[in-house]
Amino acid sequence: MRITVISGGEPGARFTRGLLDHLEHHPDLGGAEVTVIANTGDDISLWGLRLCPDLDLLVEALGTAGGAGSSHVVGDELAALGLEPQWYPVSDREMGVHVARTAWLGRGDSLSQVTAHLARTRGVPDTVRILPMSDVPVETHVVLDGPEDQRAVHVQQWRRELASPGAARFVVAGLDRAHPGTEVLDAVRSADVVLLPPSDPVLALGIVLGVPGVRDALRGTSAPVVGVSPVVDDVPAPQPLAASLATVGVVTSGGVAGLFKDLLDGWVVDPADAGAAPAGSRWATAAHTAPLAESAPADVAATALAHALSLRS
Repeated sequence: MRITVISGGEPGARFTRGLLDHLEHHPDLGGAEVTVIANTGDDISLWGLRLCPDLDLLVEALGTAGGAGSSHVVGDELAALGLEPQWYPVSDREMGVHVARTAWLGRGDSLSQVTAHLARTRGVPDTVRILPMSDVPVETHVVLDGPEDQRAVHVQQWRRELASPGAARFVVAGLDRAHPGTEVLDAVRSADVVLLPPSDPVLALGIVLGVPGVRDALRGTSAPVVGVSPVVDDVPAPQPLAASLATVGVVTSGGVAGLFKDLLDGWVVDPADAGAAPAGSRWATAAHTAPLAESAPADVAATALAHALSLRS
C-alpha cells in the first residue's frame, strides 16, 4: 500500500510519526510505503545558513537518531556576540544540520537530494520518503497592519518573536515560480491513500497546494483524499492557527474542510462535531472516538487511514 501524506509543522510531524507507529503494530498493514510531501514555505535564511523547519521536524520525528539533550553553545555564542536575529532558538545539533544543508546546496545538490541524505543519516526507515514540496526556494511573509502603514515580516518572526498577531494577509514569495518535483506528483498520482494531517490549512497545507500542479494532481488522483480537522467548533483555535484562519474567514471544522472541497473525499472530526458536516458536502465525515486534542497521534492516524480505506471500495 502506498500512503502519501501532505505535511506541515509540528501537527504534520506528530501525525506522520503516529502513522508509522500504527503501521508498525499492525502486521496486516506491513510493507506499506509512506511518502511525506512537506511544506517548505517556512524556510528561511539566517546567519548565512538555509533553515528548513518543517523538513527538519519530519526528519527528527521519523528517524531513530534522536537528538535529546543537545546543547545550545553555538546559539548562546551568537547571542553573546550580538548577531541578529535572536528570536530563533537553535541547538548545536540543529546548527550542524543547517551548516551541512547550506554546504550541500552550495555545491549544487537539490533540496530533495539534501533531504534524502539527512533522512538516511538520521535513521528514517527505508519505507519512508520525505519530499520537499518543491526544490525552488519559497518563503511565506505576513503582512501586518500598523498604525500608519503595513509592513511584512517572515512567518517565522511573526510566530516566534511577535506571538502571531492579527494578519492582514500572507504573501508567499517564490510560489509562482515553484514547481513540484517529479516524485511529488508521482506520489500523489500513484497513491492508494492520501492523508492530510491537522496541519494549518492556510500556512502549511495551503502553501503545498499552492505549488502549481499539486492541487490538480490531488483532484485527479484515484486515491481517496482524507483530512483531519485541526479545529473543534466549540473550542477557540490556538494561535497562530486562529490568526491564519481569520485571514480566510474560517472558524469551524466544516469551514476548514470547505477549503479543500474540490479534492476532499473524507474528513475526520472531533466527536463534538460529528453531526456538523455541511448539508450536501461531497466528503464523508467520520468522527474520531475521543477528543482529537487528547488522542495519541497513532490513534488519530489510524482513524484517518481506516476512513480512507473504507472509501476505496
